[in-house]
Amino acid sequence: MQYWLMKSEPDVFGIDALARAPRRTTGWEGVRNYQARNMLRDDFRKGDRAFFYHSSCEVPGVAGVVKVVREAYPDPTQFDAKSEYYDAGSTREAPRWFSVDVQLERRIEPVITLLELREHETSALREMLVLKRGNRLSVTPLTAAEWRCIVALRPSVASSRAAQSTAGLRTRSKKS
Repeated sequence: MQYWLMKSEPDVFGIDALARAPRRTTGWEGVRNYQARNMLRDDFRKGDRAFFYHSSCEVPGVAGVVKVVREAYPDPTQFDAKSEYYDAGSTREAPRWFSVDVQLERRIEPVITLLELREHETSALREMLVLKRGNRLSVTPLTAAEWRCIVALRPSVASSRAAQSTAGLRTRSKKS
């Protein structure tokens, strides 16, 4: 399993919108950076976990945990001339942009703020890309150690995750 940080502006698509989505699942669409696209297309795997990070807002930070439930497929918005993410140069035969589907596992309340993350930028989070100057990628990898450090900032995330794993074992036959 790999770990990720996925950024979105809450006024465009935030944790509340994901919570309202059918099955609390959505396509992570609209990524128009080749480096981020390559990670979505080549590196994301079903079962990977990601922090849902609110960016470009009053209180940026980690707002939730999502799970990848569908691996890369062509981002449908690139073919929709009415979409702000339309790409006239992309074809169905040779798509340029990719999406993955993510499902909300849980909200993190209160949000783990950027300031809280910065408290660890000289130790456990020293290589975390979102803390680096000039990093604007909407999708970045996390190490297992970075994931554990962030989870430890909200112990309820870890205890809730353990309870959810146990519940998942009891209901696994209902899921695909």
